[in-house]
Amino acid sequence: MPLLARSVQTPLHIDVRRGAVADLGRILADGRISAGGDVAVVVGPGQGERIAEMIRPSLGSADVYTTAGGTLDAALELATKLRSRSYDAVVGIGGGKTVDTAKYAASRWGLPMVSVATSLANDGIASPVASLVHDGIKNSYGVHIPFGVIVDLDFVEHGPELVNRAGIGDVISNISALADWELGREVRGEPVDGLAASLARMGAEAMLSMPGDMTDDAFVTVLAEALISSGLAMAVCGSSRPSSGGCHEIMHAIDSLFPDTASHGELAGLGALFCTFLRGDERRFAQMSDCLARHSLPRTPADVGLTPEQFVEAVDFAPRTRPDRYTILEHLAMSQDEIRRKLDDYVDAVAKR
Repeated sequence: MPLLARSVQTPLHIDVRRGAVADLGRILADGRISAGGDVAVVVGPGQGERIAEMIRPSLGSADVYTTAGGTLDAALELATKLRSRSYDAVVGIGGGKTVDTAKYAASRWGLPMVSVATSLANDGIASPVASLVHDGIKNSYGVHIPFGVIVDLDFVEHGPELVNRAGIGDVISNISALADWELGREVRGEPVDGLAASLARMGAEAMLSMPGDMTDDAFVTVLAEALISSGLAMAVCGSSRPSSGGCHEIMHAIDSLFPDTASHGELAGLGALFCTFLRGDERRFAQMSDCLARHSLPRTPADVGLTPEQFVEAVDFAPRTRPDRYTILEHLAMSQDEIRRKLDDYVDAVAKR
């Protein structure tokens, strides 16, 4: 008998709306994650601590841990603290670094993890991947997908606007990542998961054409759902392939060579636009360039404070960040001189948009 369906890991609960955080206790109980609120709450700097205090009455047995997040060492340190006693689950509250740290630490001990996002900087809020820095290089670590994902628009609204807008860059980078995946199939016979590709593409296409901005609840809701859909795409295929191609190789290279240049989403969007230019896809290039410009996101190296020489160095280094991945960068295998010529043409093309 043929296989008629497949099982896909997804969160038990997804809630994107105003006031969602107030229902955290009920969500944990209804999902049979924790009936009595005996959880470890992990918060980062900023709004995380305020939210922890807000939910404490409904999670009377919870312990609160503060983490700077973002590194493998921080995640391992948190994992050690989680062994202090038995918890039903881990609740990560904050931005991408905090959530990724909590995801990794929870997975170390097989604990359910609930993601409470206070910003929409990237698709890590719902993905089975934790991006953490180790020995100066940002690496992706496989983790269990969050059991619950909560995005409270009240807290997103009061977060840094630039951080939230960066998520737009991460979402539309899926267009470039999917083109790289298709290139891998054409050149190397790499299998492409159609369901994962569809999930990654839907959110990206919505962002390209969605009217409004971060002041509009409807727009912010679509952005949040697009980031969640991107995370689900990774869970479906078991890797970051549907959401990470040459765009993210460039992003990781810049993070390694020139730390603190810009955020994950800003660099992913810039890298995606450059890779789309390299493919010669003029229609997609125009769509993505207009979207980034509309939301005041970077499109050129100068927009993130990089010189042409630095960007060329990053693009040259980029394939080494993901040696197993085939993208337009590996396909073209450009020398530094070739990258510089392409960059000059790219900057001219952006200026004409």
